Amino acid sequence: MDPLSIAIYIVILLFSVIFHEVAHGLVAERLGDPTARYAGRLTLNPIPHIDLFGSILLPAFLLLVHSPIIFGSAKPVPVDFRNLRNMRWGMILVSLAGPATNFLLAVVAAAVYRLTPHLSSLGSYLLLQTIILNLVLCFFNLIPIPPLDGSKILASLLGFLDRGWMYTILSLERYGFVILILFLYLGLVQTIILPPVNFFLKLFLGSGAGL
Repeated sequence: MDPLSIAIYIVILLFSVIFHEVAHGLVAERLGDPTARYAGRLTLNPIPHIDLFGSILLPAFLLLVHSPIIFGSAKPVPVDFRNLRNMRWGMILVSLAGPATNFLLAVVAAAVYRLTPHLSSLGSYLLLQTIILNLVLCFFNLIPIPPLDGSKILASLLGFLDRGWMYTILSLERYGFVILILFLYLGLVQTIILPPVNFFLKLFLGSGAGL
């Protein structure tokens, strides 16, 4: 990738993960927890959201190793699940809000791409990268590895069967980044998320699309 493409990619990535995190905070607030608002995180200003590992080092590492998929994250929006009116269902809804927002951004970008017949090459590139990045972020965050959203969804679902399982999974969050780096090193993350990403790329853009 040339420097301009990398810069565009990083800008799209940054704002996609910001929308993801703000969605968590907004849904949490609607369900009873205003922690994100008190922390000043319900904003599209990138500065409060930038995370050294997730926003800078992780995407830079993936670019350097020529990974077929590049993703990252913003600093997690603080949510106190104990404040939610229904903790287990609330945790599921708050956790789903981020990936659902990324999926919606991909859908909107795909609709604009398909319905705009005379896009410039730059416009096409921006929309395609927005579609790809947001699909990757959606399915990446649904992987049930702490601290990703999928782990909280799984913990909540298991909590309906045994509350102890919920706290056991949540307690693994301190080891989450080590597990995640191991999955990345072994190529397991790509193996997990490429099939659904390619499925929706083909659905949105036609049978020739894919990574």
